[in-house]
Amino acid sequence: MVLAALIMGGGTVWMWTKSTSDWRAHGTEAYDAGVTLYYAMQNGTAPPAGIEFVRLPADDQIHATSGSFRQIVGASPASRITIVPILPDAANQITGASVTMAILSPDLTYGLADLPRRDGQTAAETMGAITRKLATLCNDPFVVARMGDADWVEVEGDAVWGCAAAPPDRRILAALLAVVATGILMTVALNLPVSFLSFAGQLRNRRRVGGPTRYDPTGPQELQEIITAVNSYLEIEREQLAGRAAVLSGVSHDLGTPATRLRLRAALIQDADLRRKFETDIDSMTGIIESVLTYTHVEMGAEEPRNLSLTSLLDAIVSNYQDVDRPVTLRKAKDVIVQGGKSIFMSRQGYGVVSNDRDTVVYGRPVSLERAITNLIENALKYGRRATVSLEANAHSATIIIEDEGSESSAAEIEELLAPFQRGENTKTIDGHGLGLTIVATIAKLHGGRLTFEDSATGVTARLVIQRS
Repeated sequence: MVLAALIMGGGTVWMWTKSTSDWRAHGTEAYDAGVTLYYAMQNGTAPPAGIEFVRLPADDQIHATSGSFRQIVGASPASRITIVPILPDAANQITGASVTMAILSPDLTYGLADLPRRDGQTAAETMGAITRKLATLCNDPFVVARMGDADWVEVEGDAVWGCAAAPPDRRILAALLAVVATGILMTVALNLPVSFLSFAGQLRNRRRVGGPTRYDPTGPQELQEIITAVNSYLEIEREQLAGRAAVLSGVSHDLGTPATRLRLRAALIQDADLRRKFETDIDSMTGIIESVLTYTHVEMGAEEPRNLSLTSLLDAIVSNYQDVDRPVTLRKAKDVIVQGGKSIFMSRQGYGVVSNDRDTVVYGRPVSLERAITNLIENALKYGRRATVSLEANAHSATIIIEDEGSESSAAEIEELLAPFQRGENTKTIDGHGLGLTIVATIAKLHGGRLTFEDSATGVTARLVIQRS
């Protein structure tokens, strides 16, 4: 686009310069013809090339002498008349004679005030200025003239000052091209920061569900170089994550056999308390490996996203807990009150109610979302006596709410545990490895949302927000 704008700009300059030069030359030729025309009328010599004298008939002589120029044959009755008196030179006042010209134009009266004037200007130069004006203003005038008291003649000079003799004026086209070229350059200039901001927004949301694994190099050359570098970095990052997951998966697999042998050997220990400690350490060791492996898989976003019913997912998760008599309940969603716009018939705004009996569909990873919801429910059950699950949704987001009952921790204390391997001071007797909330927060970010906590009347409420649009 920039190259096209530059080419158009060069064409604009050429057309403007060429048209200006052609019109200046056209005016000069008309001026020279006017000077020669004056001397031809004064001396009775041949008129200049492109101009002819045609003596008016007797009747038209009478009309011209009386000033009834519109009644001359060939003149339009609706013409506008411009009378141009040209006085003789100051040095030739005695023998010279004045020239009277009558210019009849269909729709134009020629202004004489802007004609060039200077001391010592000759009558021939004045005639040249008039013919240049006739050539400059394309109007195909009807011209009659006479020298002193001589007969009136029609001056046919269309070949000099007629519209057909004028060179093509491309300056309007040049101006239009200049506007277009300027518009292109302004568009490119304005789109340049927009391109960078757009790519920054895409990069900021690249971890969201459905985000691209790489970006097409578009826009200016500088942005394309940046996008290419980012693509290379993302490829290296994915390879590192894949390598990390492969190593952890291998470690988890390799530890399986020694862990099984340790459990078998621990079963031979006669001391029950010592046997229990051995088994606890073995479970903790394998649990840490599995948690880290789960976290790495979540970071990689290996699961393909799809449309899923969040309402059905929550109902299935809660039902699974209730089947094993865990204190988990699903709270019925509240009806949503939507405020309407003002009516032309009523000054008050209307309200609408959206029933809670609706299916909330999101685009996400079902296994990851199930893991996140399960982790939050498990936390609520660990630190409280029961968990209550509910769902709130609007056009932009869906929020899964898990409320516990009887938790001794505050929302601020729990938010500090979002970092990996962070556990609270009151969790020494509770199983866990400090990665549960980290995994949930990562899953929330992958879905364009966030994980927050807030204190409630009964304990702590976790809010898992998922972006829908």
